[in-house]
Amino acid sequence: MLKLIAKWLLSASALLFVAYVYSGVQVPSFGAAMLAALVLGLLNTIVRPVLVVLTLPVTVLTLGLFLFVINAVMFWAAAALLDGFAVRNFLAALVGSLIYTALSVVIESALERLFAKK
Repeated sequence: MLKLIAKWLLSASALLFVAYVYSGVQVPSFGAAMLAALVLGLLNTIVRPVLVVLTLPVTVLTLGLFLFVINAVMFWAAAALLDGFAVRNFLAALVGSLIYTALSVVIESALERLFAKK
């Protein structure tokens, strides 16, 4: 449970970092970032697997590059659902999702080491 809360807080911080580094993404406050991180997590858990299966032929044809488009769609969908999280256009969603995904990989790796079972 502690790992889940830590991941949520760090993901919200990563989202704020994306908004700070890239002007195409806007998050006004940490509360908005927490809500956006929650919605992104839910979309990536529920909707993304369905989209991956439905677009499998295109993903195979593009050698997996279409997964970047799916990530951008999830990022853009979260921004469309929330008032405190804005993405300028699809290209901004693509760049923002790339930065956010890279930070999420670092966060997940750090949490795995921190909460490793001995």
